[in-house]
Amino acid sequence: MGPNMRRDYYSGTISQFLQASSNEILGELSSNNEFDLDLTQRDAWAVEIEILKQSLHGVQGSIHFEYSIPRMGKRIDVVIVTPTAVFVVEFKVGKKDFLSQDVDQVVDYALDLKNFHEPSHNAAIIPILVATEARRITKQSLIEFYEDKVCHPLFTNASQLEETIRKVLASSWVYDEIAVNEWGIGRYNPTPTIIEAAVALYKGHSVEEIARSDANAINLKDTSLTVSEIIFQCKVNKEKAICFVTGVPGAGKTLVGLNIAYQHLDPTNDLYSVFLSGNGPLVAVLREALARDRVFSEKQKGKKLRIGDSSREVKAIIQNVHNFRDTCLQDELRPPIEHVALFDEAQRAWNLEQTSNFMKRKKGRPNFNISEPEFLISCLDRHDDWAVVVCLVGGGQEINTGEAGISEWIAALNRSYPSWKIYISSRLTDSEYGASNVIESIKEKQRLMTNDNLHLSVSMRSFRSEKVSLLVKQILDLEELNAKATFETVNSHYPIWITRDLNAAKQWLKARARGTERYGIVVSSQAVRLKPHAIDVRPDVDPIHWFLDNKGDVRSSYYLEDVVTEFQIQGLELDWACMVWDADFRYSHAGWEHRSFVGEKWNSINKIERQVYLKNAYRVLLTRARQGMVIVVPPGDNQDPTRKPAFYDPTFEYLCRVGFPIL
Repeated sequence: MGPNMRRDYYSGTISQFLQASSNEILGELSSNNEFDLDLTQRDAWAVEIEILKQSLHGVQGSIHFEYSIPRMGKRIDVVIVTPTAVFVVEFKVGKKDFLSQDVDQVVDYALDLKNFHEPSHNAAIIPILVATEARRITKQSLIEFYEDKVCHPLFTNASQLEETIRKVLASSWVYDEIAVNEWGIGRYNPTPTIIEAAVALYKGHSVEEIARSDANAINLKDTSLTVSEIIFQCKVNKEKAICFVTGVPGAGKTLVGLNIAYQHLDPTNDLYSVFLSGNGPLVAVLREALARDRVFSEKQKGKKLRIGDSSREVKAIIQNVHNFRDTCLQDELRPPIEHVALFDEAQRAWNLEQTSNFMKRKKGRPNFNISEPEFLISCLDRHDDWAVVVCLVGGGQEINTGEAGISEWIAALNRSYPSWKIYISSRLTDSEYGASNVIESIKEKQRLMTNDNLHLSVSMRSFRSEKVSLLVKQILDLEELNAKATFETVNSHYPIWITRDLNAAKQWLKARARGTERYGIVVSSQAVRLKPHAIDVRPDVDPIHWFLDNKGDVRSSYYLEDVVTEFQIQGLELDWACMVWDADFRYSHAGWEHRSFVGEKWNSINKIERQVYLKNAYRVLLTRARQGMVIVVPPGDNQDPTRKPAFYDPTFEYLCRVGFPIL
C-alpha cells in the first residue's frame, strides 16, 4: 500500500478526537466502512468512542480506528500512538470475560505491527484487551516486555482503561521516541504465510498491500506485472507461450500464481485463468482456508453461508492438476475453458515413465507415451488462437519418484511445439534447476525470451532472515565453513537451536510462539525409527486440521502429537518448527549417507535419483520455519541395533560445528 492510501476509517490527533462530537466520528467511520453497516457495529463504535473520550484526557498523540492489517485480512479496533508507546486496543463490547482467542487476536495485531510496520519496528507496543463489562480488576497485570519491546497483553474493563494507559506511560521502561505524525503514513512491508496471502488476495487486497516492497527484493508486483504482460501480449498477438517463474524457497512463486488467477475469476472472460497444483495438501488447505474465511466474513455481516457452498466456489479457482488432466483426457479434442494455466511446483510434474505407468494402471490406457508436462501443454495447445502456460518452479524441490524437473517441460516444447515461445529468467540455468543443457539445445533461439523479473531471489518466508535457504543449501552441500559464516549473520534474527531432547524442543516452541503463531513438528517420510519418541510417519495426517485448526484441537500442529513430512508441508510453512532428524540421512566424513529402513535394518540407497529426493526432503523440512527452528538429533540407543548412537552422533556433531547452540 502506498504512503498516501488510507489504512483506517478514522484518524486524528487525540485532541481533535476529544473535541469532535461522537456523531462526527461515527459519521466518518460509517462513510469509510467498506461493508454494509449493521446496527451492532455502529453501536459498538459508539461505546468505544465514549470509553476512549473518558480515558484519553491529557494523553498526547494520535488515534486510529479500524486500522487495516491486510496480511491477516482484518482491522485493529483502535491504535493509540503516543511519543513513547503504541497501544493496540481490542474491544469486546458487552463481554465480561477475557477469552484466550481474544487474547491471541490482540497479540497477533501487536506482532504484525512490530514485524511488518516500519515505524513500529523499534517502538514499544502494548496490546490491551478491553472486556467492557468485566468486573473491576483489583490485581492489575504487570507491565512486562519481551525482548522485541512488545508488552505482555494487558486486560481491563471500560472504567479502568484510563488507569491502564496512564500506568504504562508512567512506567520506567526506556522507550524509543516515536514520530507520531509519521506513524500513520509509515511503510507496511508484510510477509504473509501462503494461507494468509491466499485469503487476503481472495478478499480483493492487492499484492502491494500484502507483500514486501523493500528495495532488497525484486518486487512481487514486478513479477506479477511481467507475467500479466506476457499473457496480454499472447492474447493480442494470438501466440502461445510458456513462462517460467523461478525463485528460492519461500520467495512467493505460489503468491504470483494465485494473484494472477484471482485477477481473472470470470469464466466468461477469455483471460480466465486456473491455478493448478499437484500438491494435494496445499490445494486442500488453501481451499478450506478460503471457504472458512468466506463463511466467517458472511457471519460478520449477519449473513449465513454454509461451508459446503463456500467450498464449491473456491474449487474452480484452485484445482488439483490431476483433476484438470483427467478432464482433458475425457475429451481429447476440446480445449479447456481456460486460456491460461498456472502450474505450481511445475518441476514436480511426472516424467514419461511415471505417467505411462499411471495411465496403464489407473486409467486403462496402455499406450499412453508422453510425459505429464507434454500432455498438459497439449491440452492448452488445443486452443486455436492463443494460450499461456505459467510454470512456477523451485530449485532442488523434487522429492518424489518420477518427478520430471524443469528440463522435461522445455524438452517437450523442443520435441512437439516449435511455435510456442519460451520466457525464462537468466537464473533458470542455475544448477539446482537442472535445465541448462536442455535450454542450450533449443534450436530456434529467437523463440527464447529472457526477463530477470521472472526470478524471485529473496525468501519472504523467513522474514527474520533472508539467508536461511542459503544456510540450508550450504549445510546440505557440506560447505561447513561457508555454513558457519552464514549462520553467524542469520543467528541474531533467526534463532536455530539443536538438542538431543524432544521434550526440551517442544518446550522451546511453546515458549517462543505468541498469539496464534503456528508451530509443529516436521520429519522426513523415511524417518521410521522415531517411533520410540512417539513419532510415527505412517498414519496419513489430515493437513487441513494440522494447519488450520486451533490450539485446543488435538489434530492441530499446536498439540505436538501428529507430525507432517515433506509431502504434506511442501509449499506451506510454520512460524516455528521442530525438525527431528532420523538416521535415514546421516552425516559421515565421506559425505551424506542415504538410508531406507526395510524390515529390521537400514539399507543403503544407491540410486542417485532417490539420493537426490532424500536430500531435497531435508531441504524442504529445513526451510519451513518463518521465525526460527529447533533441530532434534536423537541420542540413539545402544540396546537397539536400529538406533545406534553412531547413526546420530556424527550428524549432531556436524551441526554443532556449523555453530548451532545446544538447547
